Amino acid sequence: MRTLGAVLAGGRSRRFGSDKALATLDGQTLLDHALAALRPHCDAVVIVGRAEGIADWPRPDMGPLGAIAGALGRAVADGFGQVLTAPVDCVRLPPDLRARLEPASAFVESQPVVGLWSIAALDALQAMLTGETDHAVRAFARRVGARGVAIDFALPNINSADDLARLAKDPG
Repeated sequence: MRTLGAVLAGGRSRRFGSDKALATLDGQTLLDHALAALRPHCDAVVIVGRAEGIADWPRPDMGPLGAIAGALGRAVADGFGQVLTAPVDCVRLPPDLRARLEPASAFVESQPVVGLWSIAALDALQAMLTGETDHAVRAFARRVGARGVAIDFALPNINSADDLARLAKDPG
């Protein structure tokens, strides 16, 4: 099944204090790292939530679910069967991530924004975003019957400049 990769990069980076996607690690932006980490798992990769990518659905500031909805919409339009999502600060992924998450829909228990979502979930997600107040990724996962998958790989989660500095010192 064809898989579209989606780097979720539209957050406001409030805790980080500046545009997290453009912060650098080892001379490259976090966005470039995230794209490189996702590419081996997908047939194509897009950026969601930035001017140079596709838009969140139904509008910006919907959190990760708005980005996932935007990516699922693009996947449907372009003939993909599933979307593998990762946040812009997840600069390393396990080499067997897609295999661990298949079949869709499934997510990494420790970081549910890292997930493999079937395009069949798009209608349920759009209904959530237009009619409910709980826009948590876990709520969406429950709604579509997604499986939580435990992995033994420490996924980076960079919420502050200090987190980034720690990762640069100890890349794991």
